[in-house]
Amino acid sequence: MNKAVILLSGGMDSATTLAVAKSEKYECFALSFRYAQSNSSELTCAKKIAASIKVKKHLIFDLDLSQIGGSAMTDNIEIPKNRTDIDNVKTEIPVTYVPARNIIFLSLALSWAETLNTQHIFIGVNVQDYSGYPDCRDEFIKAFEKTANIGTKAGISGSEFHIHTPLINLSKAEIIKKGIQLGVDFRDTLSCYDPSPDGKACGKCDSCLLRKKGFREAGIKDPTLYKE
Repeated sequence: MNKAVILLSGGMDSATTLAVAKSEKYECFALSFRYAQSNSSELTCAKKIAASIKVKKHLIFDLDLSQIGGSAMTDNIEIPKNRTDIDNVKTEIPVTYVPARNIIFLSLALSWAETLNTQHIFIGVNVQDYSGYPDCRDEFIKAFEKTANIGTKAGISGSEFHIHTPLINLSKAEIIKKGIQLGVDFRDTLSCYDPSPDGKACGKCDSCLLRKKGFREAGIKDPTLYKE
């Protein structure tokens, strides 16, 4: 059985990505990050998802990105709420963008993958509802994959790394349908940027609005617990 490292935030995309990797018969090693994010409640969800999908190991890596800041997720910057142009969120990079986050996360996933002697990494980025984040595009993933193969001992020794992005061309509605098909319990996921201390979603941030839109377009009842 091939091993794979799966980036697991606790949101619906990463949960579905983990389920895809599991369905493809990979032995799954889940990697989450405690990076001083405003939505750290997602880590509780990540633990539930990792347990329900029965990963081989779930590693939560401590990394304090608040020391750098520059994002509404890690700094004293207001998180946008109630945007009426949610269908056009890709036209600008929002303040919830965490500088170089996926570069950092994928680099650590690559380090673990090389240690585990595997060339497979899964990440749940997608371009249709990617919220304007430049490190969620296919161009970035391909560039990082190339870097991995020329900048690691395994890569230059002939072991070719593959960054799997099974959701890259899917909408939120399609992701939801795929997740349900694979047995993901979306009640155990959290997509909110600004949840309450008890883990309820705000229902108003961009991520919540995209999530609501996804369930609505999928024709499936949204099981999310919202503050209001």
